[in-house]
Amino acid sequence: MKKIFLGILLPLIAAALGYYFFWGKNEAEVRYRTAKVERGPLSSYVNANGTVNPVITVLVGSQVSGTIQKLYADYNSPVKAGQLIAQIDPALFQAQVSQARAKVENYRAAQLTAQADIATARANVESSKANVIRARVAVEDAKRNLDRSLELFRRNLISASDRDNAQTNYDLARAQLEAAQAQQKASEAQLESAQSRFEAARAQIKQAEAELELAQVNLNHTKILAPVTGIVISRNVDVGQTVAASLQAPTLFTIAQDLTEMQVDTNVSEADVGRVAVGQDATFTVDAFPLMTFAGKVAEIRNAPQTIQNVVTYAVIVKVKNPDLKLRPGMTANVSILVAHKENALKIPNAALRFRPDFVKRETTATPSKAPVPPPSSSSPPTLENFKAQLRLTPEQEASLSRILKETRKESLEGARVDLKGLPEATRMKIRSLLTDAQRKQFDLMILGRGSVQMPTPVYRVWTPAPQGGRPLPVEITTGISDGSFTEVVSGALREGQEVIIEALGGSSKGTPPPQPSMKGLR
Repeated sequence: MKKIFLGILLPLIAAALGYYFFWGKNEAEVRYRTAKVERGPLSSYVNANGTVNPVITVLVGSQVSGTIQKLYADYNSPVKAGQLIAQIDPALFQAQVSQARAKVENYRAAQLTAQADIATARANVESSKANVIRARVAVEDAKRNLDRSLELFRRNLISASDRDNAQTNYDLARAQLEAAQAQQKASEAQLESAQSRFEAARAQIKQAEAELELAQVNLNHTKILAPVTGIVISRNVDVGQTVAASLQAPTLFTIAQDLTEMQVDTNVSEADVGRVAVGQDATFTVDAFPLMTFAGKVAEIRNAPQTIQNVVTYAVIVKVKNPDLKLRPGMTANVSILVAHKENALKIPNAALRFRPDFVKRETTATPSKAPVPPPSSSSPPTLENFKAQLRLTPEQEASLSRILKETRKESLEGARVDLKGLPEATRMKIRSLLTDAQRKQFDLMILGRGSVQMPTPVYRVWTPAPQGGRPLPVEITTGISDGSFTEVVSGALREGQEVIIEALGGSSKGTPPPQPSMKGLR
């Protein structure tokens, strides 16, 4: 029995000693590299590529066809609005102007002839009117003679031949009256005809003057003038070259209006465009000056989507000053847009979020069905940071909101949660007065409990050294903005000056990063 007992005990002792020397001792000898939790400024950027362009670029073309006779501007030539920069051969257009001017003079002569005809016709009308009056008087005189002759013939004082002569004279006078009246109507018709010819000549003059004006405009367009004050950045024609302006005006010059005011046309992906707002600061570099950083501001976010390699992007315009003209059109810019900034943020290195001790990996492998740490309940009030992010507040709105909440709560807002339903009605009205119409709708949905701000907040686990050595201690935190190297700690048990583990030194504790909650949308 003694031999059996020793045979069982000795292997157990050997196994315990082996575990101690090969596993426990090795684990105890693992050393860790740490970093301190600190406070300081932290900024989050959206990065994009773009092209430097002038704010206003004008393509100067030609409305008429012809041969380039002279050039008065070249590459990099400064020009002023209205300055002559090119001349198209004007000979053909000058001939058209002369032809149109001769046509105008011809119609004016026809108008003068028609005017003289009108005067003649008026004189004829007056003469015919006088003839009608004379014929009417003759008719009246013949009528009196006829009446007298008929009375005398009844008394047998005159012969029948005298009576017949009086009747003949009366009939002849009436015929002359009718002829005079017809002549008057003919004279009036001639007057109307002369007036019609006069009006036609005047209309033809207007038409000829319009043709003359068109020919003159075409002649003027042979002089290519600068439409704006700026610098010629491109010239596309040479002397002797023929330009044809048939369906589309050919481009002769490209003029940048003011190279001291430039813009960067960037393409921001749909995943990041929600964090970009007008007025945000932006910095960028160009390959020509790799050691210089240029500053600008977001001036416009266009709604037109563009699909580049199956990625939906939106154009974001960044305005920048260029007083020394170092930036040239077409340069490629690497842009960083400042979307969030904290002056006194509690932050940790990103390596602390990726670290996981070796014993945790072994335990996870041994018990793969272990449930992960549950996120906060979606029914809990949203954090102040999530509240600001969902409403997309501007820096001025954030400052006003913090002031209103501090007046209401009388306590620190660091990592605080905003209980919208528990806020006084007066405070909610003050907050609504800061918001735009779209922000007010989202704010009302949050109060009703249907806002997207109540989505679960990602939880991260970082590790701190044990006070007396041994296994590291886990600390659960929620994070805020990140600059790629450091991440803000929004809530959790970490304090300024506390150490967190970023790497294991010695032993076998180095391992692959654990699966962590997505950082998309936080950086």
